[in-house]
Amino acid sequence: MAAGGLSVTTTRLLAPHLTAENQESLLAAADGKGKHDVEHLLATWFPQPDVVPTVRRMPMRPASLSLATAAPETTPAPTPPPAAPATAVTATPGSVAAQSAPPARPPVVRPLAAERHEIRFTASVETIEKLRTAQDLLGHAVASADLAEVFDRALTLLVADLARKKFATTSRPRMSAAASSDDSHIPAAVRRGAAIRDRARCAFVARNGRRCEERRFLEFHHIVPRAAGGPATVDNIQLRCRAHNGHAVDQYFGPGKRRTRDGGRRIEAADGRTRTRSGTRSPSGENPAAIPTSG
Repeated sequence: MAAGGLSVTTTRLLAPHLTAENQESLLAAADGKGKHDVEHLLATWFPQPDVVPTVRRMPMRPASLSLATAAPETTPAPTPPPAAPATAVTATPGSVAAQSAPPARPPVVRPLAAERHEIRFTASVETIEKLRTAQDLLGHAVASADLAEVFDRALTLLVADLARKKFATTSRPRMSAAASSDDSHIPAAVRRGAAIRDRARCAFVARNGRRCEERRFLEFHHIVPRAAGGPATVDNIQLRCRAHNGHAVDQYFGPGKRRTRDGGRRIEAADGRTRTRSGTRSPSGENPAAIPTSG
């Protein structure tokens, strides 16, 4: 911990499993790893049994009544004769039957062994209906209606669809025309090539040799910016996360200065909107060093 190889969190995860026999090898294997990597390491060393698939309804509780749900105040009526004390609160229609959910529990993705994980989350009624429908439609292919297999099939189709839209992934690629150096379009073949080479992950490498692990909010980064004549080719295109793409822009053009195009008539400012010399503005989806993909 003093050397920075272990954090308080990873130490807490390791502590219950340390013994006199395994402490040196286990601590060495966990050195420099983050929380999720240590969890996977422990699941590999100490595998746990599968969890039982379940779908259950979350308990509900009556919503507490407050002055906000009480009936609107009216002109006081004449005081009636004394009666038995009462504690009931008059509520607006439907408030007595109102229900509220307990505090949401965070989703769980926990490794049980090297190749098995436990996944637990809260779903809406609509999601459960879709799940039931998928189980029914897969009755012949998945007779057991196994939740893990149903979700795996659904995610396989979703990932394939998203990869097709974002990286032009296809099982039957076709040759596409090469884009000119000043063309904002990145050919599908170039997007596919960059995604395969960079393994659908940010390609930024820090000075210490560590590569960025971000896989979300990826953009197509021009190593030589398009504004400077960089072509849309596989050799000139990298995948970058939004933060490292913006970092490259600032390094090339200077902080806060994106680029000037069309002989200085159009200037793209740091806020991502194009301003003309006359002061008019128009939205711009172009990044001076990258063409971001959808999402």
